[in-house]
Amino acid sequence: MVSLISLIGVFFLGVSDSIMKKLIFALIGFATGTLIGGALLHMLPEALEGLGPSSFHFTVLGMVSFFVMEKFLYWRHCHDMECSIHSFVYLNLFGDGLHNLIDGLIIAASFLHSSELGLAATLAVILHEIPQELGDFGILIYGGLSKSRALLLNLASALAAVLGALIAYYTAFYIHEAILYLIPFSAGGFLYIAAVDLMPELHKRNSPRDSLTQLFMMMAGLSFMILLKG
Repeated sequence: MVSLISLIGVFFLGVSDSIMKKLIFALIGFATGTLIGGALLHMLPEALEGLGPSSFHFTVLGMVSFFVMEKFLYWRHCHDMECSIHSFVYLNLFGDGLHNLIDGLIIAASFLHSSELGLAATLAVILHEIPQELGDFGILIYGGLSKSRALLLNLASALAAVLGALIAYYTAFYIHEAILYLIPFSAGGFLYIAAVDLMPELHKRNSPRDSLTQLFMMMAGLSFMILLKG
């Protein structure tokens, strides 16, 4: 289901750029709230029960690791149809594939720990994937690919999530302890994405109306994760 989100671009082929941008910014705000809520309200509390204070070490490690991957693989989640990374089309696909592989590991590892944590992680991944995939679709089109080829290659990259889930599931018996460490590590990744990739995009629109909309959508995302925990 997460991988199929990569095909979301097909529903917006006839939508104007102005409407697309408004929709993406609303989704980014909601995704930011769900990522922060998923990390702080679901994943870290679960990790603290199993690992204690050392969970924070792996959270920091997750944030640093995501920075390294983004820095050296040009892994940028571009949500602006006019961003400057369009020349890195295939490198973007590779980086996005790695990101999706990690998402699959996160989802499977979370479900192996508990159904509640798995559902929270899945929803957080889905809700931040939607604006990202819309942005990626725009990158591929701008980079010179046809719409059909862009959709196909984006789907191929997204299917790495299935591979990641299978790896986590079939190796869980052998790396049970590693799965536990992956939860706070993934929480750090979620916080990194929210703080470094998504929030700066929200600052690109800072009118009072846009700011209120962003705040509302972020709080809606957080509230959604609070209700899920309750």
